[in-house]
Amino acid sequence: MKFYKQIKARKEFNDLIEQGNAMLGVLGFTDHSQQHTVLVAERAGKLLKELGYDDHTIDLAMTAGFIHDIGNAINRHDHAHSGAILAYQLLREMRTEIGMSDADIITITGAIGQHDESTGTAIDPVSAALILADKSDVRKNRVRNKKPATFDAHDKVNFAALSTKLSVQKEKKIIQMDLELDDTRCSVMDYFEIFLERMIMCKKAADLLGYRFRLVANGSKIC
Repeated sequence: MKFYKQIKARKEFNDLIEQGNAMLGVLGFTDHSQQHTVLVAERAGKLLKELGYDDHTIDLAMTAGFIHDIGNAINRHDHAHSGAILAYQLLREMRTEIGMSDADIITITGAIGQHDESTGTAIDPVSAALILADKSDVRKNRVRNKKPATFDAHDKVNFAALSTKLSVQKEKKIIQMDLELDDTRCSVMDYFEIFLERMIMCKKAADLLGYRFRLVANGSKIC
């Protein structure tokens, strides 16, 4: 993955990810460190590979996945748009060095700008893969609050998530998210109360890829 490997090694982007994660920590948000960004990048790439996309498209999705949250270094509010602008400026400065075309930069930054459920939606395979990978990263170790009694709704749901997996059923044309919840801490309804908008976003992303989105929670098909 030509671009992904180069961008992953660039100090400029890693500093922004680290600063954004630190800022979110002060505000009480879940972990948005390199652990999250690498997981999103690799999950987006794996998804498109399983769907049969070419290596170039996969590389763009992985690159967008790694840097999709850099806008948090500025402010959590509207971080998708500020992150897209930051990424555009930085990628334009290094495009000759890394061999990235203007079209590639626009695809990557467009995906970043569309990844937040409050304002965005899937517009192409790269943005669709980023959305599905990002919104399926729900897990216990993203919670930084060490006091369960003070958990907000998002902490409660993430802390109860024992595992999540995104898979493709090509014959049935289904992209499936399997979620295992500790139902002593969080019910499936609790999950939907917080993440319904994100699941609708995933459905639209799967639709764009020509697939149906299916959520399975604790072994039961939810949608």
